[in-house]
Amino acid sequence: MKWQQIPLGSIQTNCYIVENTERACLIFDPGGEAKKLINHINSRGLKPLAILLTHAHFDHIGAVDDVRKKYNIPVYVHKQEEKWLGDPKMNGSQFFSLIEPVRANPADEIIKQEGTMKIHDFVFQVYHTPGHSPGSISYYFEEEGFVISGDALFQGSIGRTDLPGGNQTQLIKSIHDKLLTLPEDTYVLSGHGPVTTIVDEMDSNPFLNGF
Repeated sequence: MKWQQIPLGSIQTNCYIVENTERACLIFDPGGEAKKLINHINSRGLKPLAILLTHAHFDHIGAVDDVRKKYNIPVYVHKQEEKWLGDPKMNGSQFFSLIEPVRANPADEIIKQEGTMKIHDFVFQVYHTPGHSPGSISYYFEEEGFVISGDALFQGSIGRTDLPGGNQTQLIKSIHDKLLTLPEDTYVLSGHGPVTTIVDEMDSNPFLNGF
């Protein structure tokens, strides 16, 4: 199993495609530029099975409807943000004057609890990691050694907490309790910027040291 990082949309949000040896794939956070993403998927002969959202901010959901319609696949989101996809105030697009309000149709599947999730042959862990937003979740692929963290944890930084439902104390706790407990060599696939590792953030992230 392998993954690819594809920055998309007006603020280059990282979309991730995780594929298996049969070329089936899961799509995480298709934030925009649906045509570019679809062309990439088709050019590689991939077969999408689902769209999974780390959270429902506008820059992570901009291509949801087009990609869902193209491949007739379900969209997953955490229960605390199931109403956010169609609400520009909650998904944050209303607060940015240079961005058109973003609205997507409701998710097909609601994630209600942590634990093991299985979609066809893909098996991974779901962790609720709120703080950047109330329904932020991280997807941990244990055997493959990576976690898709959305906007919880970045290389040398953490997610912003000034949008609706943000809470920095909660975010720091989520990172320490759910992410920093993963094996140190785990790759962190963040919502923005480069890939990092758990050990690098434990050693050098200024928001986490001394907590």
